[in-house]
Amino acid sequence: MEFISEYGLFLAKVATFVVAVIILVAVIVSASKHNDSDDDEGELKVRNLNDKYRNLKESIQAKLMSDDEYKAWSKQKKKEEKAKKKAAKTKAEEDSKPKSRIYVIDFDGDIKASDTDALRRSVSAVLSVADPEKDEVVVRLESGGGLVHAYGLASAQLDRIRSKGVPLTACVDKVAASGGYMMACVADKILASPFAVIGSIGVVAQLPNFHRLLEKNNVDFEVLTAGEHKRTLTMFGENTEKGRQKFLEDLEDTHGLFKEYVSERRPDLDIKAVANGDIWFGKRALDVKLIDDIKTSDEYLIEACDRGEVVSVSFQQKRTLAEKIGIATSTALERSVWKVLSAFRNQKIQ
Repeated sequence: MEFISEYGLFLAKVATFVVAVIILVAVIVSASKHNDSDDDEGELKVRNLNDKYRNLKESIQAKLMSDDEYKAWSKQKKKEEKAKKKAAKTKAEEDSKPKSRIYVIDFDGDIKASDTDALRRSVSAVLSVADPEKDEVVVRLESGGGLVHAYGLASAQLDRIRSKGVPLTACVDKVAASGGYMMACVADKILASPFAVIGSIGVVAQLPNFHRLLEKNNVDFEVLTAGEHKRTLTMFGENTEKGRQKFLEDLEDTHGLFKEYVSERRPDLDIKAVANGDIWFGKRALDVKLIDDIKTSDEYLIEACDRGEVVSVSFQQKRTLAEKIGIATSTALERSVWKVLSAFRNQKIQ
């Protein structure tokens, strides 16, 4: 038994060492590839969504047919495709005017609005080819908000589309709250699913203070500043009423800027009625004019396929293994926190 126990312990140590070596080698190789690559920034991907939705339709049609029906349908489909290509070629020769395009950009926001860099590059790519007279940009937006400066920059990226005169539509299937709504309000029209979370036009800041705990254990903490308002509240020092008041003034000022930003982009909105930090679900959001229509992004894009070519544009950032692990862990933690906060906030409707 003692031999088996020692042997098992030996195997455990070997396995741990091997796994550690594999992870270390993977990180080094990944970092090496990242540094040596000629295009270490990432890759722009473009996908035709007309084909996606058409393939979905044809797939379910094929599943519902008998073998004989499927053979006849396949034969007819090939004929139609051949005729369609011929007609398209003829039309292209006769009419050089390109058809309209709907460019689709996705933004999945976390607390730090980490998707902003990809958004920036996607917007730059789209604006280099979009025609304000016939094209449109659709942003599929999901975000519960986060840091003010981060979402301010993300919103500014969408403002670039608006300033170029290209029609912009924001589609919200789940949530566009706080900083997420700051982004959505830039659009010419906002569409949301029936129970999407909309609004939360407010500003919040919270931090723990350990001063009394440190004082109880005879631990001194000093904060040295040059400038009266360089530090208003602190986690470890003793906070003063004057510092709290200045911090509240800063929050109110930020809230005022938020309200001005929304009002400028949605002038028909009664900002006083909705800028209290509360949230509205889809239908209720429509009633107070936070959004313009109730519709899912799929519904809108399928309809758009009849108006022109619908293409998804995304920028895929290349990351090292260490970065992927760190981002995955951070995102999972932030989403867990958001779920807890959302559950607490929405318990009043249960």
